Amino acid sequence: MIYFKVKESILRVGPRKGQKAYSAVPKAPSKFSAAWLVERIVRETSLSEGDVRNVLITLKNITKEVVSLGGSLDLGDIFSFRTVLNSKMEANEKDVCAESLKKPHIVVTWKDSVRKSLKEIQVEVDNPARKTTKEKKENKDKKEEGHHEP
Repeated sequence: MIYFKVKESILRVGPRKGQKAYSAVPKAPSKFSAAWLVERIVRETSLSEGDVRNVLITLKNITKEVVSLGGSLDLGDIFSFRTVLNSKMEANEKDVCAESLKKPHIVVTWKDSVRKSLKEIQVEVDNPARKTTKEKKENKDKKEEGHHEP
């Protein structure tokens, strides 16, 4: 379960610039550190902290190599990623060159188990304004029911 709260913001751009707007934001930060990851893997496996750190450093180095070669990498049941360099469409064949290429980026494709977990996420928004409105409506309904009784 991910818990959210309501946050008020002032819009900075667009036709509603300067007006208040409200959105749901997580109540607690959901960013996990590399140290947390290492500790978690150590706790759940027979690997030492040094072993886990070495694996993560090696994975980083391999990832950089794959990206620099414009390749893709499949990480088993977690995800795969591929390097993408799209090209602008030039009017003439002779105009196609290195400058025709757009900024490189990485496309991540999550595997089925992770996609399933994403679909199963449960959320709850703690919104005092809605609770107040809902409680008022329930009280009004109860009062109306009381007036209709003989």
